[in-house]
Amino acid sequence: MDTFYVALMATVTVLHAANVKTNVTESYNVLMLLPLSSRSHRTLFLTLAEALADRGHKVELLVNHPPKSKHPNVKEIYHGLPHFQEDKFQLFSARDHPWEVFELVMEGTPKMTRELYKLPEVMALYKRRKEFHLIIVDNFYNQMMFPFAHEIPLAIMVASGVEPLQSAVMGNIINPSYVPNRQVILPQPMGLWQRAINTAVHFMAGIIKYYIILPKIQAEVSSVLPDVPPLEEIEKNQSLVLLNYCPSFDVTLPLLPSQVDIGCLHCHPGLPLPEELEEWINGAGEPGVIYFSLGSVARGTSLPGPWRETFVQVFARLEQRIIWKHETEIPGAPDNVFTKNWLPQQDLLAHPQVKLFISHAGMLSTQEAVYHATPVLAIPILADQPSNAHLVHMAELGIRMDWEDITEDSLFDTIKAILNSQIYTENVKSASKVLRDHPLSPREKAAFWTEYVIRNKGAPHLRSPAAGLWWFQLLLLDVAVLYVLILVILFVSVRWVVLRIFKKNSSGKINRKSKKNKNKLN
Repeated sequence: MDTFYVALMATVTVLHAANVKTNVTESYNVLMLLPLSSRSHRTLFLTLAEALADRGHKVELLVNHPPKSKHPNVKEIYHGLPHFQEDKFQLFSARDHPWEVFELVMEGTPKMTRELYKLPEVMALYKRRKEFHLIIVDNFYNQMMFPFAHEIPLAIMVASGVEPLQSAVMGNIINPSYVPNRQVILPQPMGLWQRAINTAVHFMAGIIKYYIILPKIQAEVSSVLPDVPPLEEIEKNQSLVLLNYCPSFDVTLPLLPSQVDIGCLHCHPGLPLPEELEEWINGAGEPGVIYFSLGSVARGTSLPGPWRETFVQVFARLEQRIIWKHETEIPGAPDNVFTKNWLPQQDLLAHPQVKLFISHAGMLSTQEAVYHATPVLAIPILADQPSNAHLVHMAELGIRMDWEDITEDSLFDTIKAILNSQIYTENVKSASKVLRDHPLSPREKAAFWTEYVIRNKGAPHLRSPAAGLWWFQLLLLDVAVLYVLILVILFVSVRWVVLRIFKKNSSGKINRKSKKNKNKLN
């Protein structure tokens, strides 16, 4: 009996394993659309693309950077348009003139839409779009790609974490009373004035996107594809949202089942460094190494001269060796500074000899620093970077500095403060431990939910009924107006009745008094 039972269980186990394998290895076709994106956004998409490709699926991507993936199941289609090229974008200039960034998006996005749909490779991709089981679009102003998802399940990837406008489309309004917008730095908890500012920023972002930029994109799309439903209508048909969001590191939020947090999707254990780098780091001895990078958008050559000179002077005073991501040789750089135009950032941050990361506090760089437990000196430039730097500072994973506060002495003292204090190292190690403590890796989680939505034909059962409501219905403003009207009608009615009774009583008294006077006269 025991032998039979064991044999039966073994058979069931083998059959179950075979069934699971069949489900996982069933081949799907996935199309990822990110014609307007940064290199960091593409990193997230390629990570998911290769995770799906490893599971036997075929993935195609429309990108605005030269192809990078060597996976046989991944195909990148580079559109080659010059719009929004990072090499031409000066973050430090935009920092001084933020309105220019808005103008660039407002004017450049419709123009890019027009040019995209003129490209033969884009139109050829559009014509065979029904070959794909799922369309995944980058959330950052890539709405011109929504026509590809007409009558096909649509997923969105949000590289900047939970984005209030995108979440509202799903029917999950992110409450500005306790969730600060990433474009502003506000204390927690927020007071009345801060909540008023935060709410205004939320509303302004919606007005800019849906009443200024999107209509221009819609006009360009409609001129090419007149029979496609409005972009806003297609947008509401989202089946899945993949959020580059880490609840353990960011503000904790309530999410829908179709909003899946995959923060640190791109993070991976450190790999062996190139021999040249390994030798340089090992030669640093006990003091260790400081790694300095301003990310993929802000090139080292764009750093204004006075600040570059300040960093050179400070690095010359330090006993640590410096690895500086910089596209050219730096005049006057001391012997303890190693520069290169490209560096394996995660492999460096994972190295035990790297003691500090001087960063612009981009989302992906910040996540990598926490994942690899490296303290941060965060010096934000633009966009969501100040918000990320604020989170680092408040969690004591490092220190935030503003560019205006940088002098040779202040920069030197701040670097030494982080290096000489164990609190930052201990805090970032603790944060890293929590960040990694999950039953599934973000890569496995993202792949599973992508397959889940395809298997379940867009998973309509995951959609919130709130997505079908207008914002004023969702916030019950129409109900509030109804209640106010009822109270007003009730008040007016009662007042009218009371006045009528009072008038009647007064009239009766006057009549009786008048009669009395008449009787007296008689």
